[in-house]
Amino acid sequence: MIMFENLTNRPKGVLEPMDRIPEILFALIMVLTFTCSFSVAEAGREDVRTLLIGAMGCNLAWGIIDAAFYLMGSFSMFGQGILRLQALTRAASSDEAHRIIADALPPVLVSVLSPADLEQIREKLSRVSGLPARPHLRKEDWLGALGVFLIVVLATLPVLAPFAVIVNARPALRVSNGIAVVMLFMTGYAFGRHAGARPMKMGLAMVILGSVLVAITIILGG
Repeated sequence: MIMFENLTNRPKGVLEPMDRIPEILFALIMVLTFTCSFSVAEAGREDVRTLLIGAMGCNLAWGIIDAAFYLMGSFSMFGQGILRLQALTRAASSDEAHRIIADALPPVLVSVLSPADLEQIREKLSRVSGLPARPHLRKEDWLGALGVFLIVVLATLPVLAPFAVIVNARPALRVSNGIAVVMLFMTGYAFGRHAGARPMKMGLAMVILGSVLVAITIILGG
């Protein structure tokens, strides 16, 4: 149940696949705004060093910010679950309690539940004990934030690695762009597989989407 899932300690991964995929896409777009705006015509090693420092510094900063947003979101969802459970226990009537439960469920599921089903859920929830009175950040939340940070930072390394190991900036840029295209495709492929869409088409669509977003970011001075 959506509104109560953050109140439980059910085992799950630090980040679900659909949580990781947007983070990887975000990291790739950020680093590509640096590499795609990098001029290789007269670039020397000092220019490449500046590129590496700038791209890594930017993604380090955004990794920290994204991790902070993750913690805020986890804290908020935990608090909303507590408030709704409290509202459920204070409901003046069964109909009010049923509405609270129905609002927390997907519409398709609600459409097949009878009032007796909702009442059974209400009775079981009313017997739940040992839940906190106020929200707090748990170990899983901190691990999730660390995961977000690492994804944003580590996803940039394959794209930047050619500039660190290839002396000539021009071939380094070509290899870097090739790696970025492959990573965008793999990100889209994974997204399509987990979203129930066609993975190959989603992979190609992600390459196009990533290219467009990078172009827009560069045009707008990002």
